[in-house]
Amino acid sequence: MNHLLKVPLLAGRAFSSSARQLKNKVPEAQKLFQEDNGLPVHIKGGTSDVLLYRATMTISLAGTCYSVYWLLIACMPKKA
Repeated sequence: MNHLLKVPLLAGRAFSSSARQLKNKVPEAQKLFQEDNGLPVHIKGGTSDVLLYRATMTISLAGTCYSVYWLLIACMPKKA
């Protein structure tokens, strides 16, 4: 029963304001994405953004082609 009395104390410690403070990185990101360098916003984040964008477009295009293929197969008459 004694361990149940310690739960509120432990929960208070877990969520206390004395935990380490994280640095706010939003202003740095705003500067990066708002600078006028001619790049579209979806690739301003660097190499990882470019790779993610290209992978997304590749998967989307492959899925579209796959769907069109099966629509064409479905509209063809079956051989008897």
